[in-house]
Amino acid sequence: MTDNGNDLTIPVSESDHIQGNPDAAIVLLEYGDFECPHCRRAYPIIQKIQRHFKDDLCFVFRSFPLTQSHPHAEHAAEAAEAADQHGKFWEYHDCLYEKQYALDDASLSAYAKDLGIPLDQFEQAIAKAEFKDKVQQSFMGGVESGVNGTPSFFVNGSRYDGSWDYEEFAEYLNSLR
Repeated sequence: MTDNGNDLTIPVSESDHIQGNPDAAIVLLEYGDFECPHCRRAYPIIQKIQRHFKDDLCFVFRSFPLTQSHPHAEHAAEAAEAADQHGKFWEYHDCLYEKQYALDDASLSAYAKDLGIPLDQFEQAIAKAEFKDKVQQSFMGGVESGVNGTPSFFVNGSRYDGSWDYEEFAEYLNSLR
């Protein structure tokens, strides 16, 4: 199921977006695209897995915008990084998946405003592409690890190619406890 020769080339570090217990027995990393409908489908499944595994799971998110298919994905990823500067990455992450139907720049700004992020700073960061390099580094790290689509999951550093339907995914993760 995961023995495919694709291991995570860039280890999880403090520069990643991490939810949960960083010392957990299970580290689940997703390379995701905020405009990808498959990532949108995976979003509530990952939340359910997080609720189920609690402190036994560390969840890590890295952006992997597929710009050829999803024209708003790169700006959405950069906007999430801009939100992170104000301690709002996860709230913004959730908002982007919940409102995936509207990811144009005006909507990205509206979401920031709704989360209490100073709009002038947020919009300036987007206009200056301050986080373009960070998003590109995340993307290239995924490429180096064999990611070629989204969502792509790694469990404890190894690519997971099994089903990410809740029951099968949770059963696999449970076997690692």
